[in-house]
Amino acid sequence: MARWAIAIHGGAGVDPNLPVHRQEEAERVLARCLQVGVDMLRSGAAALDVVEAVVRELETDPCFNSGRGSALTRAGTVEMEASIMDGRGRRCGAVSGVSTVRNPVSLARRVMDKSPHSYLAFDGAEDFAREQGMETVENSYFITEENVGMLKLAKESNSILFDYRIPLAEAAASENHNNGGMVMNGLPISIYAPETVGCAVVDSSGHTAAATSTGGLMNKMMGRIGDSPLIGAGTYACGHCAVSCTGEGEAIIRSTLARDVAAVMEYKGLPLQEAVDFCVKERLGEGFAGLIAVSGTGEVAYGFNCTGMFRGCATGDGFMEVGIWE
Repeated sequence: MARWAIAIHGGAGVDPNLPVHRQEEAERVLARCLQVGVDMLRSGAAALDVVEAVVRELETDPCFNSGRGSALTRAGTVEMEASIMDGRGRRCGAVSGVSTVRNPVSLARRVMDKSPHSYLAFDGAEDFAREQGMETVENSYFITEENVGMLKLAKESNSILFDYRIPLAEAAASENHNNGGMVMNGLPISIYAPETVGCAVVDSSGHTAAATSTGGLMNKMMGRIGDSPLIGAGTYACGHCAVSCTGEGEAIIRSTLARDVAAVMEYKGLPLQEAVDFCVKERLGEGFAGLIAVSGTGEVAYGFNCTGMFRGCATGDGFMEVGIWE
């Protein structure tokens, strides 16, 4: 029997001034969601079922930017995206532009299991969800009062906000500081918001799976699609490893970051943590991102080149950890 392992994340690129009580809240949510996965793995659950269940938990809690609590578009609406991948046979499913489906990650799995396609978006994804009888809610369910305030601030400053959870006064103060010329996709921005949730798992049978879900960027253009639903960029799983990424979506897309971790393991023969370190250092260029990963043999790893990443991991030998900073 293989050794199981699980890693989760709640986004990379944490504001260094994030209040302590917000840090503690995030760690509590991570610990609770991680425990959901650990309990399932201890009972012999399959990796694919575990990543879906854990990401559903993260989507349901407004602490992070996925599902309820998602970042808002310029129009003040929510457009969510998610993907899931099964390392066995590399089956996958993904959705974008989802606005009423309560748990986008489950819709992504339904696309994988019940449709002839791998990726559905916007009206097509919404129509498929209704055909499948999936739970839907009004778009307002996903919108929090705090995010409405942060969107207002973003519009006033003509920016994309760094961390939509920090108090409005602190966010406004951070707007007044020079950010060192940060860019996204080659264009200058004021403050960046690299927020996503994800999970990577290897189960006791040695099978891997990964899932990623996000609301995207605060004050993003309508129709913008990031890395989270893109297989090989934000999510990947195969016999070597399972990976979920978070951060500057455009940089992750350019580097096909998740797939690259698997590729350097396969073609360079690197162990998991070395593969993660190599890809974060050598593949992102000037982009900022992070990722979590598990290997098919039960190792866990993570890496990021920005200030902090909300994360947690556990293994079958009893190790468990939740953290934010280095």
